[in-house]
Amino acid sequence: MSTMQSHFYQLADYLQTRTQAGETWLAYLSAEDSNFVRFNKSAVRQAGSVKQMLLTLSLIRGQRRASASLTLSGVTDNDQPMVAAALETLRRDLGDLPEDPYLLFNTTPQSSERIGESRLPNDAEMLDQVLASANGKDLVGLYAAGAISKGFANSLGQRNWHRVDNFNLDWCLYHTADKAVKSNYAGTHWDSTELRKKMAAAGEKLDVLKRPPKALAPGHYRAYLAPAAVNEIVELLSWESFGVKAQRNKQSPLLKLEEGTAQLHAGLNLRENNADGIAPGFQADGFLKSASVALIDGGRHAGALISPRSAREFGLDTNGANGSESPEALDMAAGQLRSDDALKTLDTGLLIGNLHYLNYSDRMACRMTGMTRFATFWVENGEIQAPLNVMRFDDSAYRVLGDNLLALTAERELILDAGSYGERSTGSARLPGALVKDFALTL
Repeated sequence: MSTMQSHFYQLADYLQTRTQAGETWLAYLSAEDSNFVRFNKSAVRQAGSVKQMLLTLSLIRGQRRASASLTLSGVTDNDQPMVAAALETLRRDLGDLPEDPYLLFNTTPQSSERIGESRLPNDAEMLDQVLASANGKDLVGLYAAGAISKGFANSLGQRNWHRVDNFNLDWCLYHTADKAVKSNYAGTHWDSTELRKKMAAAGEKLDVLKRPPKALAPGHYRAYLAPAAVNEIVELLSWESFGVKAQRNKQSPLLKLEEGTAQLHAGLNLRENNADGIAPGFQADGFLKSASVALIDGGRHAGALISPRSAREFGLDTNGANGSESPEALDMAAGQLRSDDALKTLDTGLLIGNLHYLNYSDRMACRMTGMTRFATFWVENGEIQAPLNVMRFDDSAYRVLGDNLLALTAERELILDAGSYGERSTGSARLPGALVKDFALTL
């Protein structure tokens, strides 16, 4: 048992001694021990580390709940008095709070422990390999690596622990002005060969960026969307498309799919794959997450993420979704197109490596708009010919992932959320690339 896990469980045992009759407490820990490095011009410009333990403590009596957030020190003599004081404050606050009709927490203890497998060299070795593989090019980016831990405990005796050691290298090879090739390498098992492969592929595209750009008129073009571009689309869809509350309240952008009046491509299968993600298998109310939740099956609506509150509100069983009912481990099934054959099959059209600034232009029609980003190329006869200037697209998910979807790649990419605002994210997506016959560029 790690020091952090032991400290958390000791605090839980301490809280147990201070619990009064009729009370239930819940404790959720979010902790990390991370190293960060910022690159510019293929040199380390800033390095630092973060070790933190954030505790959310809730006290429940009847249908009333009060919560507080604390930053722990990891020192027993400091943290025990602090959580005791927080518990007393929550106890006083409960009497002034209204009853919550949708309060639901797990009352059947289900303890668990998951220590994820990993294979990571020390940070210095990984950074040396990054700089060596850049081979003097202008590398700009951010590296983050280390252990992320999550824990849950309650006064009913439930104890859950999750730890994953991972890395996330998010970088660009920069040319000039807005011309750069964006890449990402992330996971739990470091492979120097894979890093060199990704860096070499980015270097080849960087050479093409030096050519004069091709000007395209607005119109509809055949396109290949790399997994990173597909990720931007499914991230936008994750804003309320897959949660049962948005579906029941008729606010989901995929409402037509859920009502059966529209469908996506028959080869599109999407699920929340908690078993293979890096997020914990439990959530802050103590419920275990379902190992797999089908969201889209054969292009049709198949299910939803159901938080405890929504379960109580709509009379359903929760599947352990978080409070926002947003995916944490999206998994799109692979297709049959080999990635190495993607450009050959595309023949003539767009190679879109990234998209950004996505938003809905018509939410209820699931029409989205955004910009091509970094290295987008014009392809002829299966060969990259020239870079394209940044353009705006405006298209519907029912077209891009429906009528116009020609193929998905057989190989998929694990994309870890690089977010670190407040703490490192444990969100992930495993996605293929997508070949689309008619992608709408508007300006």
